[in-house]
Amino acid sequence: MSTTTRERIVDEAMHLFSQHGYAATSIVKIEAAAGLTPGAGGIYHHFPSKEAVLAAGIERRLSRLGALREIRNILGSLGDLKAELTLTARYVLAELDSESELLRILASDARNRPQLLTAAVEQLVSSTFTGFATWIGERAERPIPAEEASAIASFGLGSLLSTRLLRDVLGIPVQVEDEILVDTWVALMLAALSDPAAESGT
Repeated sequence: MSTTTRERIVDEAMHLFSQHGYAATSIVKIEAAAGLTPGAGGIYHHFPSKEAVLAAGIERRLSRLGALREIRNILGSLGDLKAELTLTARYVLAELDSESELLRILASDARNRPQLLTAAVEQLVSSTFTGFATWIGERAERPIPAEEASAIASFGLGSLLSTRLLRDVLGIPVQVEDEILVDTWVALMLAALSDPAAESGT
């Protein structure tokens, strides 16, 4: 079995799924895009079904995003909370940009293929939020209960995610440049994690 052909099938299929949706993308279209003879069934030498192609594509994309799910380990401690938050925002936005096709597939087909895509959302989103909430609890300048840390993480990562969903999924033009977005996001997160008593000198 040709690994190159298999990877090309997955790449082209994910592109088609993101542009037209899973249901509207036929095996014939995937074969044509991947350079196989359309309608000849060549795809079945590599995958038993169209859903298997989707599963392989999601698995590959999630493996690329594995580092994002380990956000707590990536951040570590630079000894500067502002620098760590800035790194977080830039990193998350860059990873989301690199997987815009996956975002579109998840947004358009999650209801129609719940088992496969729900698991993908769980891996991509839930574990990332949990890791970020744990990091917040460790790095905040004040004691933060677990529930509050989770709420801050939801606000923080959710706001970054929404900018990409609005642009890449809904086609809404960017409202603010990334540099300003990151600076504002960092300022808001610092305010949420700071110790008011320390700032007031009491």
